[in-house]
Amino acid sequence: MTSVGDLDRLAKSFERHLRAENKAVRTVETYGEGVGQFISDLARQGLTEAGSITRAHVETFIVNLLETHSAAMANNRFRALQQFIRWLHEDDHIDSNPMVGMKPPHVPERPVPLVSANELRALVGTCKGRLFEDRRDEGIIRLFLDTGVRRGELLGLRHPEDVDIDEQVACVLGKGGRPRQVPFGNRTAKALDRYEVVRARHPYTALNSYWLSRKGAFGESGLAIMLKRRAKLAGIQPLHAHQLRHVFAHEWLASGGQEGDLKRLAGWKSPAMVARYASWAQGHPSDIS
Repeated sequence: MTSVGDLDRLAKSFERHLRAENKAVRTVETYGEGVGQFISDLARQGLTEAGSITRAHVETFIVNLLETHSAAMANNRFRALQQFIRWLHEDDHIDSNPMVGMKPPHVPERPVPLVSANELRALVGTCKGRLFEDRRDEGIIRLFLDTGVRRGELLGLRHPEDVDIDEQVACVLGKGGRPRQVPFGNRTAKALDRYEVVRARHPYTALNSYWLSRKGAFGESGLAIMLKRRAKLAGIQPLHAHQLRHVFAHEWLASGGQEGDLKRLAGWKSPAMVARYASWAQGHPSDIS
């Protein structure tokens, strides 16, 4: 059998396939980035047909990534290609799957940098102003610490239906499109209430996105910039949203919480993730005033 079309065309079909399976937006984007990078690499070699892909092409691509990028990046691209090429085979675009039996590159586990209670207090302390960004950023940071939600889950919150301040619970959409409810405490409820007051006066208040920026919905790049800026103002090392998820997991267990409850609240399928997150975070950053 001969390939029925070029790789650029099939990459678009693969994206439609992922969306039809209701994959998370970020998953579709990540797979698309990996597939696009691989196709560009093949194009430089004069290869544009799916039937031209061999195991050697994939191995060379991954080796080059390991030499120029992190192991995590190479692993990410491998898994994207694994799904793409499997789809090519299952959808009869290629005769066989050249990635059968291939293993993803190993990613060494690295302890997540410690974020102490004092550092977290300093971080929240930078949000004590009256500006819109101050109230929004405090709400975001406190919600991360109280719930351990993923970055995409927090940014995916809709207004007004996903956050109930009176009941002190937020409804997030997790991996695989699985919704779950996450409770938050009194201080976070107060911070969110103060944010919603100023949000009601925002030029983009009609947007369904819960978190807003000066230009509309608050997105991933804005979140990364905000956390970096707040960390600098607090005089601490740059941090990312995932560190706050680790803090939540560790604090839950350190305070006597059950592993099964943590697994449900964090939206994990595997109990192994409980031990992984909790063992990487250290310290007892409770009672952030």
